[in-house]
Amino acid sequence: MKKEVVSVYVDNKANVLSRVVSLYGRRGFNIDSLTVSATNDPDISRITIVFEGDYLTLHQIVAQTEKLEVVRSVKTLDSGKSFFRELLMIKVRAGKEKRREIKEIVDIYRAKIINLTKEEMVLELTGAPEKLDAFLELIKEYEITDICRTGVTGIEK
Repeated sequence: MKKEVVSVYVDNKANVLSRVVSLYGRRGFNIDSLTVSATNDPDISRITIVFEGDYLTLHQIVAQTEKLEVVRSVKTLDSGKSFFRELLMIKVRAGKEKRREIKEIVDIYRAKIINLTKEEMVLELTGAPEKLDAFLELIKEYEITDICRTGVTGIEK
């Protein structure tokens, strides 16, 4: 089983997202990540879905997704032929004595400090999911008070 990324182009109408997502749920697939946005065509939205599956599972769910009348097209995004990005915002307790250490990690990962108070820092990082995972692995040594992660979006090279 590996992470699969599917890009679904759909009609930009009410309830389309719930119809597509419920198909995955009815078939027993757990969605790891879900992002939705309008495309350059205002009549079409793009849904990016990440889930775990094997080759057969992937082809079954793609075929079933294509059958929905609100679906215009479905693409499987291959990691070798696509770019994947995600946004992470994290709030870390950072008194004066910890700021320098945290700032070093922020600089190494090219993250941004988007807010700073006497007690906390809010950090922002955009990149491939693996980069965000590695950043979180280091920053978890500090007291994390809140975290928000957007989910994966992808585009073919």
